[in-house]
Amino acid sequence: MIIIGILVLLGAAWSFDWQTWLNDKVRHHLCFGAAIALVPLWMLQAGVKPGLEVHFLGLTTIALLLGWRMGMLMAALSLLLVTLFGFESWAMFGPNLLLGVIVPLSASYLLFLLTYSYLYRHLFVYIFVAGFLNAALTITLKILLFSGFMVWTEQHSWQVVFDNYLSVLPLLLFPEALLNGMAITVLVVFKPQWLCTYRDRDYIINK
Repeated sequence: MIIIGILVLLGAAWSFDWQTWLNDKVRHHLCFGAAIALVPLWMLQAGVKPGLEVHFLGLTTIALLLGWRMGMLMAALSLLLVTLFGFESWAMFGPNLLLGVIVPLSASYLLFLLTYSYLYRHLFVYIFVAGFLNAALTITLKILLFSGFMVWTEQHSWQVVFDNYLSVLPLLLFPEALLNGMAITVLVVFKPQWLCTYRDRDYIINK
């Protein structure tokens, strides 16, 4: 898994417009600030079984703020820092990278693209569908992926995974959605220029 994850990151880095990014010092602070912000969020973990810890993701905000490529790179940096600090094991770095960062963030960005392409471009659609609902679906996907991985690798039985991991999913949906929805709302109101996926002309001016 770690090989697949690294290849995806290399592909994202290879296709990224580094020249434009290097010339924009505001984006530098924004990207690294977002990566640092994820670290304490991911450190606040809860769980009773090894490998079945739960925490808020914040990946939907990262995807909408930085875009797919840079969002992927900064989220991977956050995971690296969390692992270096000892809150995640190096043995799980590959699964955490692929199943906990790359796939959920990619799915979150894909859902944004679908809303942008097929739904009416309105501010409330951006906040409540691309932000709020998207975040709930993203954390659902992440937990389902890890549940399947734990059962497939026989680290835990299905009953243990269900009782100690899947059963808490309903408790995480609304807080995760609210966290990301509020973050997106604040950014849209006060710093819309920071959002890579938002333009006033699409969601406000032409309405």
